[in-house]
Amino acid sequence: MEMTMEMRNAPEPQGFVQQPPKDRAGFVKVPWISRIAYGLSDTACGVVCGMINTLLTLFYTDYAGIPFATVGLVMLLSRLFDGSSDVIMGVIVSKTRTRWGNSRPWLLWMAVPYVVTAVSLFTIPQTSATLQFWYIFITYNLCTTVCYTAINVPIGSLSAMMTRDSHERDLLSVVRMSLSPIGRLIAGTLTMPVVKLFGNNQSAWVKAMSMWCAIAFVLLIFSFMKCKESVPLPPKAEKKEKGQFRKNLNALVKNPYFWATLVLWSVTCIHATLVGTDLPYYCKYIFGNSTWMYSSLYLAENIALIGGAILCPFLLKRFNKRDLSLAGCILAVAAQALFLLNPYSYQWALFITFLRGIGQAPLTAVVFGMMGDVIEYGQWRFHVRQESMIFAGGSVGYKVGTGLTSALISVLLTTAGYISSTSGGAVQSESAKNMIMSIYKIGPLVIWGIAVVVLIFYQLDKIYPRVMADLAEREARGEV
Repeated sequence: MEMTMEMRNAPEPQGFVQQPPKDRAGFVKVPWISRIAYGLSDTACGVVCGMINTLLTLFYTDYAGIPFATVGLVMLLSRLFDGSSDVIMGVIVSKTRTRWGNSRPWLLWMAVPYVVTAVSLFTIPQTSATLQFWYIFITYNLCTTVCYTAINVPIGSLSAMMTRDSHERDLLSVVRMSLSPIGRLIAGTLTMPVVKLFGNNQSAWVKAMSMWCAIAFVLLIFSFMKCKESVPLPPKAEKKEKGQFRKNLNALVKNPYFWATLVLWSVTCIHATLVGTDLPYYCKYIFGNSTWMYSSLYLAENIALIGGAILCPFLLKRFNKRDLSLAGCILAVAAQALFLLNPYSYQWALFITFLRGIGQAPLTAVVFGMMGDVIEYGQWRFHVRQESMIFAGGSVGYKVGTGLTSALISVLLTTAGYISSTSGGAVQSESAKNMIMSIYKIGPLVIWGIAVVVLIFYQLDKIYPRVMADLAEREARGEV
């Protein structure tokens, strides 16, 4: 933090204040190299978090021998810290002043701590149950509550600092969510084969995670080098007004579209956590194959996500973000309902997974563009710009949602009698198998149904042109 405070007062070099190319509306046009670099920052997060949100629980229970109850307790307690950490990080980012901007430098500063703590998740010592609990609790929170927060919140706010053009932010969101699944694909699809190749033991997991973290580190550095901030802070943001934090928080809480986008982003993350956590067990104990079946199903969903996200820029020329997302979420609900017809068939599951992935793609691709629009709405309605706070709130939804989902799955499987082991060869009861199946069948139906309801009431796209026109007039008068 000392380095941040010192650099906060550093003068901005000429390169930072030079005006980058602009489009016909006068907004900054982001070059493709910067769009790709921005997207790769989330690929780096996906490489590590893809492992954490999918296979980490399987590693804990079936390789480290940690009881499901212990895993669930760690996830649940960790949520008590996550919410506050995102808000704190949002404030820190908003106050950061460096020659690189206020969001971008965090990619550089946190790259090493992030990957080191990610590897430490898998180096659980074979010791007493009490020490193992504390080791898991400390390393999990260092990685997710501290390091992930210090990277992901700035990544979110960085898009709003690169341009104020809604279309450009949509493209940044689309590119981000087109490249993010690649990170999850690397971790989710290749990990189990690599673990089997390296000996199918705890050491093999450490080696696999080290490989993925090396990739993540390179991508974060590349993103830092190629992304540029060009949106200046509003004049009033530079003043230290008494009660400014309370004013910002009040504006955030009263912004209905902040809550809408928080729920929508949480839905996409909860789905990824629910499917990622339960699917390895489903493949192992229902389909009878924990390696290639899981990898192929995970691959199918993410290929559909990437393909659908790539199509979104073309579809956005005809449909607005809300209508496109609503249609996709309805398709996701319908696909999951069809899965109930034959939940024991791998071939049917493969088809449904691909179809469901296509339905998820629009919302996943544009949700960060929607958050960018929420920033403009908040300034229009409450005369406060809140790039960092809004994306920090979105990160709260992600982490609380995914953490509670993991904790709930742990509680349900523990109640159903799931048996953990260090060899991964325990014979599970019918009640445990039935619970694994129920989670995978019903969970996605519920969460995508929630997204449909929220999108039905989402109306920001309709009033957005008026919002930007009013803001242009106010800012021309020197007002926020």
